[in-house]
Amino acid sequence: MKPIRTYHELAEPDTSGLGTQVAAQRERVAARLATVKHVVAVASGKGGVGKSFVTASLAAALARAGRRIGVLDADLHGPTTARMLGATEGHLQVTPEGVVPPETDDGIAVVSTELLLDEGAPLRWKEPDQDRFVWRGTLEAGMLREFLGDVVWGERDLLLVDLPPGTDRLDALTELVPSLAGVLMVTIPSDASLHAVRRAAQAALDAHIPVLGIVENMAGYACPSCGVIAPLFQGDAGITLANVTGAPLLASIPFDPDAQSAADSGRFRPTGKVAAAFREVVDGLLDRIEGA
Repeated sequence: MKPIRTYHELAEPDTSGLGTQVAAQRERVAARLATVKHVVAVASGKGGVGKSFVTASLAAALARAGRRIGVLDADLHGPTTARMLGATEGHLQVTPEGVVPPETDDGIAVVSTELLLDEGAPLRWKEPDQDRFVWRGTLEAGMLREFLGDVVWGERDLLLVDLPPGTDRLDALTELVPSLAGVLMVTIPSDASLHAVRRAAQAALDAHIPVLGIVENMAGYACPSCGVIAPLFQGDAGITLANVTGAPLLASIPFDPDAQSAADSGRFRPTGKVAAAFREVVDGLLDRIEGA
């Protein structure tokens, strides 16, 4: 079996124009993001930690703190962020200047595949019948590039990119956004989460991407009657990750069923300990990116 040659190993003259196309796309992304002060990735390295809940809640908290916010849901196959922000009734508008995203009542611009799909419809790619896996990564990278480069983000203080699970997802983003401000790592307290998120954080550090902070989600259950927080998971992944990465533990967010239900319906307005925890995340994140 012949080894697959990379683009740079081709001996014959290139007539595809691929290099020119890639360069033009990168320039388009850079030009579009020139009006965005900071691009921050939200990642975890594993599913089930409530990363989209954290992204949506953080976006809302940042907007209430007076920042102009955009959110890109890069989880193409399992998008939920737009729904949590209450943006699913909006539409992407195609204009001569580019694609204009809908905005929430808080002025948060949101782009997600959920805005392109019918209710309950899965994302399907138009690809050859054979060797689909060869094409899928290219198609996914192309869609992320279009979300970044074809959308009119406008003047934004922060653009939060909600990444799907997997350590390779951050690499795809940094290729498109070399000026990435950094990544926010989300975990739950458990040991299993610790090991998965630690690998993702190490991948970021190896690529010289700043880990801006750790957010420990579902860090106990807040009793609605007495306010006492009881543990949901055994472990202390948040503080351990902070120690091994050198990034601060920005907050430990307790699980609140009412807050989760409100987020699921796009009506998230945190109160009590959950609201206080997200204010801590906002303060810590802004200190890291704006203070620098």
